Amino acid sequence: MWHNQLIINNELAQKFKKYALIAGIMFSLLGIAALMYPFFMALASAAFVAWFMIVAGLVAGYYTFLSHSTEWIGWLKAFILVGTGLFMLFNPLGGIQVVGLLLVIYLLLDGFANFTLASLNRLSAQWLWIFNGLISVILAVIFLSTWGSVVAESWLIGIYVGISLLVDGIVLVVSSIRMKQE
Repeated sequence: MWHNQLIINNELAQKFKKYALIAGIMFSLLGIAALMYPFFMALASAAFVAWFMIVAGLVAGYYTFLSHSTEWIGWLKAFILVGTGLFMLFNPLGGIQVVGLLLVIYLLLDGFANFTLASLNRLSAQWLWIFNGLISVILAVIFLSTWGSVVAESWLIGIYVGISLLVDGIVLVVSSIRMKQE
């Protein structure tokens, strides 16, 4: 009845195939390494988040300076971002705890968003949204229950990031291979 065919730019498709395969292999290898060495992946994740916060804080401070703002809230935001980032860099174990707490917040928000989507989407696959939400909330509770134990939390963060990278890598590799076959 309906034949939805995508119009694909061939040059763009060729670039996607090549770079998706390369990125997929790299993500998969990083995911496997993270699963083998979860503590190091937790440290790398904390360092990444720390640098991201420092750069965001510097940008926020620069924007506040450019706007000639006398509002203290702009400066406070910049100070908190840079301060938290520096704390995470100079105290890596504390940084792992910050990342764990950020993951708890993310997973709770994701879980409740999925419950909301399930209540709004009553016609198709409502149970999948509920299941996804339950998994997110259960993961948040597991992360929250280990908060304070850097060893357990770093293991969880490393495993979580490793599985995520591995699945993303597999999806990219499979997508690249399927595009070559079509």
